[in-house]
Amino acid sequence: MKRRSLLGFGSMLLASCSVLPAREYQQRRDWSLTPRRASVAPPGKNGRLLLIRTMSAGPGLEARGVQWLLKDGSLNTDYYEQWTALPAQAMEEGLRHWLSDAGLFAGVVAPGSRVVADFVLESELTALVADPQAGTARASLSLVLLEPKGDKSRVRLQRTETAEVRLGGTGVEAIVAGLREAAVAVLGQAEASVGSAVR
Repeated sequence: MKRRSLLGFGSMLLASCSVLPAREYQQRRDWSLTPRRASVAPPGKNGRLLLIRTMSAGPGLEARGVQWLLKDGSLNTDYYEQWTALPAQAMEEGLRHWLSDAGLFAGVVAPGSRVVADFVLESELTALVADPQAGTARASLSLVLLEPKGDKSRVRLQRTETAEVRLGGTGVEAIVAGLREAAVAVLGQAEASVGSAVR
C-alpha cells in the first residue's frame, strides 16, 4: 500500500512538471566593437612618439554585455547580447589605431615597448550606453595627456570627451549600431583634443 502511494505521488509529480511553461532557448550573440578612422594619414615627421597606456573601465563597464537604459531608468547589462571583447579593451585598441592613423606622431606604442615616449596618454572608458527611450547612444572617454620631463610629468591635457548620436531604432541591432557610431565620434573628439595639446 505504501509503495502504491509513492508511485501515485511520483505520477502526480511528473504530471505537475509537464504543465510548467516551456522556456524558449535564447542564443547569445557577440558584437564587434572596432572603431577605426575613415582615412590614414602618413606618420608625423616630427619624430615624436606617443605611449598609450592600458585603458581602464569605469564602474559597470567591466563586463562584455551591451548596455542600455530601461524605461524605469535602471541600467540593463545584457547577458545574451555582448561585445566580443571587453569594451575598454576594444576602445583602447581603437584609440591606438586612431591616433596612429591621424599622423600626429611618428609612432604610437603600447605598454611594454622599450622606446622612450615623448607623450603618455592615460584614458578611461566612462560610458558606452544607449537610451532607447530618448533615442540616443553615448560614449565617454576621460583623457590625461602627460609630457615626461625627467622625474616629473607635465600635464598637457586633462578632459572628458562625450559623444552622443541618434539611434536608428529601439532593437538590439539599432542599439549596437548607435554605440559603434558613438565610439567613432568620441575617438574623433579625442584626436582633436590631443592634436591641439601637442601643437
